[in-house]
Amino acid sequence: MTIHATAQRWASWASIPVFLAIWQSVAGLELVNPLLFPPPTRVIKALFDYLLHGEGITDSGWSITRVLVGYSAGAAIGVIVGVLTGGSAILSGLLTPVFQLLRPIPPIAFVPIVIVWFGLTELGKWFLVFWGVFFTVWLATHMGVQRVTETLMRAAQSLGASRWQLLWTVQLPDALPVIFVGLRSALSIAFYTLVAAELAGAYAGVAYRLEVTQQNLQIDHMMAGLLVLGFISAVSDRLFQSVSRRLLHWSN
Repeated sequence: MTIHATAQRWASWASIPVFLAIWQSVAGLELVNPLLFPPPTRVIKALFDYLLHGEGITDSGWSITRVLVGYSAGAAIGVIVGVLTGGSAILSGLLTPVFQLLRPIPPIAFVPIVIVWFGLTELGKWFLVFWGVFFTVWLATHMGVQRVTETLMRAAQSLGASRWQLLWTVQLPDALPVIFVGLRSALSIAFYTLVAAELAGAYAGVAYRLEVTQQNLQIDHMMAGLLVLGFISAVSDRLFQSVSRRLLHWSN
């Protein structure tokens, strides 16, 4: 192992302890009201209270379920529609202008109408996560399918491949690395959208608990909730990376 690699590894291990030490030192100076900027020791205590004696496990379960349902639906439909629009000029001409019009609209903008449509049911929260995921996955799939080189297409056609054989045996496999990049980006977006969905109206969930603690001015508990949300998101991303590396090992 080189000196540079060793230094990089030590820096990675030391980053969080150094960050906590700086945070503790700044909070100890009490330049800001400790109620508004609690030290990490209080936040860690609040975190353990939330997970061991509070609603942390239940809230996490609700949040993970909402992300899982909305993400799965958005990713599956996004890939299917992206393959169709990427492989068909007619479908692309029909759907792409509509999707490009709707895609920039942030999911949080739909919160009022989603409440009217679905009330405070789980369906509304799933829909908001779905909305945030679908367009990201669709665009990545659409572009991935269309990026296949003309030379590769002609080579397959010269071997007698039909239009659908080209799509399923040439374009789609070649597009998989791009699709997985879109799927990973959409996973992060799913957690952003989850926060908006739970703040809009829920009775459980990590983001919902953030709102409750904010109303009670429990900043240490708010920060603990943020750590839980960040941890779930980070673990999900790591798991996705691990799975994608195994599935796409041939692309390297």
